[in-house]
Amino acid sequence: MVFKYKVATQNGEVIEGIYEADSAEVVSEMLKSKNYYVISLQKTRSIKLETAFKPKVKTKDIAVFCRQFHAMLKAGINLVTCLDIMRTQLTNKTLKEAVGDMYEDIQKGLNLSAAMMKHSDVFPSLLISMIEAGEVSGNLDEMMERMAEFYEKESSLERKIKGAMVYPIILMVVTVAVVIFLVTSVMPTFITVFEDSDTPLPAPTQLLLKLSASLTSYWYIYIAVIVLLILFIRSWGKTDKGRLFIDNLKLKIPVFGPTNVQIITSRFTRTFATLLSSGISLVEAFDAVIRIVGNKVVEEKLEEAKDKVIKGTPLSLAIKATGIFPPMLDSMLRVGEESGALDDALQRTADYYDDEVDYAVEKMTTAFEPILIVFMGVVVGFVVIAMMMPMFDMIGAVQ
Repeated sequence: MVFKYKVATQNGEVIEGIYEADSAEVVSEMLKSKNYYVISLQKTRSIKLETAFKPKVKTKDIAVFCRQFHAMLKAGINLVTCLDIMRTQLTNKTLKEAVGDMYEDIQKGLNLSAAMMKHSDVFPSLLISMIEAGEVSGNLDEMMERMAEFYEKESSLERKIKGAMVYPIILMVVTVAVVIFLVTSVMPTFITVFEDSDTPLPAPTQLLLKLSASLTSYWYIYIAVIVLLILFIRSWGKTDKGRLFIDNLKLKIPVFGPTNVQIITSRFTRTFATLLSSGISLVEAFDAVIRIVGNKVVEEKLEEAKDKVIKGTPLSLAIKATGIFPPMLDSMLRVGEESGALDDALQRTADYYDDEVDYAVEKMTTAFEPILIVFMGVVVGFVVIAMMMPMFDMIGAVQ
């Protein structure tokens, strides 16, 4: 859901923007955590036509933004000049326009985090929170460097996941295309031969003939059903029940499940380590991680873990109680708590799981290759055999 808000800063500046969240309470808590006074907050579905077709800001674009910002701040360039340079150099149109607006807001006296908050649909909430922490602590350049590294790793993780899915998707598309071609183009040439023959057709051939006639005559119905099914799944997947079901399936489905757990663990530990090392409190770090973990089931478990930590339960025990993460994580957390270097322990764990994700994705791809090839062979083989069986029966009858 998309919410439109209007808030006032401690300096009296009024900021308007939009924010995507599951409920108005989440948006309200996020705004109040930044010490903003909420003037109005309402759900909206109206999206301007010109913004609907703007290019999406990818994680890679955010990483480049942070990296360039850090380089210029490190070189001693002031904030206004940094934004002035970046608004001419950025290639993503949406990000470029947002930076242009930020440049004007900074000149009017707004601080960087407040200017970015006006474009919360462009910049991740985590980045805005970290920039705000950097402004308060006076180490904005260091914070930009940390966030550049963070989003570079996030971008790398996204590329690995997408790369792993390319081969299975291509193979599935090829399988469906071959079957449709055989059924709609090749099969009709045999129909007249089969109809003129007195030989009874085998059940597989009868099934294939009916499928061929159905696809040829009512192809538009199949397309409509597929489109409606996709729209239904997408719409249902946005509901709480739908998200819970789908995200739970992502954690438990064979092959995909363990890989997904590794990815979530890597993202959790890296984000937590970045936040804690930047001076963010444990509870605030929990709130930020819950927003970016990307799985409703894990979000609810982390909410329970946060409540336990607030009541005094050690982080390692609270995380262990979720039953989501690998046993190594709570062990590393316990070591970090005992040594007083929790952020270092989390960073080492994040590095370990980054490598584990590489291995898990490679392992998942390797496992799927033979499965998909066998599946393709079975489907195409069934079609070919169903087409050839009547011919063998006809030859046997002649002999």
